[in-house]
Amino acid sequence: MSPRAQWKGYLKFGEVSCAVALYAAVSTSERISFHTLNRETGNRVRREFIDSETEKPVSREDQVKGYELNKDDYIVLEPEEVAAAVPESDKVLHVQAFLACSDIDDVYFDRPYYLAPSAPAAGDAFALIREGMRAGKVAAIARTVLFRRLRTMMIRAHGKGLIATTLNFDYEVRSAKEAFEDVPDIKIKGEMLDLARHIIATKKGRFDASEFDDRYEAALADLVKAKIEGRAIPQRKPAKVAEVTDLMKALRQSAGLDGQSKTRAKSRKATKSRAASPSRSQRKAS
Repeated sequence: MSPRAQWKGYLKFGEVSCAVALYAAVSTSERISFHTLNRETGNRVRREFIDSETEKPVSREDQVKGYELNKDDYIVLEPEEVAAAVPESDKVLHVQAFLACSDIDDVYFDRPYYLAPSAPAAGDAFALIREGMRAGKVAAIARTVLFRRLRTMMIRAHGKGLIATTLNFDYEVRSAKEAFEDVPDIKIKGEMLDLARHIIATKKGRFDASEFDDRYEAALADLVKAKIEGRAIPQRKPAKVAEVTDLMKALRQSAGLDGQSKTRAKSRKATKSRAASPSRSQRKAS
């Protein structure tokens, strides 16, 4: 069964446009989900909004948005006022510019979508846009109203289609400078840097998403299965964390050189011992 489109509209750059549809590229629907139950009756419970002062339930039609000016002092926004603030949508992804994917810091990446033609007649124009970007090794920056908000999207070629990734706004991305301001400015060089490079070189590989499992999800599945079958739930043993305080020692262990360094140390000690001891001829001469 074909996936359900999240959005349909037109992708346009210059005078070229084609009908397209957005499909969710990621989904949490396969995750194990739970309902909240009443322990005594086993019935599901429902969420209810309660007035913080009167402690009485508030019906949906009496619920409004409020912006807090000061503590417990709000400006009330009616539903129609909030709706009027939603930008009008022309259902067009307007391409603003083309640039290299590496020009955008991935901290701005929000959520990916697959972008495909929504009608057979759009195939030629879609292929033209896709192959043009592929040949130029560029991504498109486009804007449209998506899910009630004006969103910026990065669009890039991917197989027979396109991937459109919504981008976070600048005000949504926290400053890296603030996060890193207490990190000491330390320069690493010499053997430590050489060992780090060696470890990195031996660990090089390729990303394969199928090799990474969701251990929490797997543990939940095992838990549910055990409960269904009436089996005892195994108690997890606390993980043992090895504490290595010597950074150089940790690097050598990671590089598999710790044993070699001990062997070399013993060899040097034996050499020095032989050099310090008199030879057989020297002992006879004495």
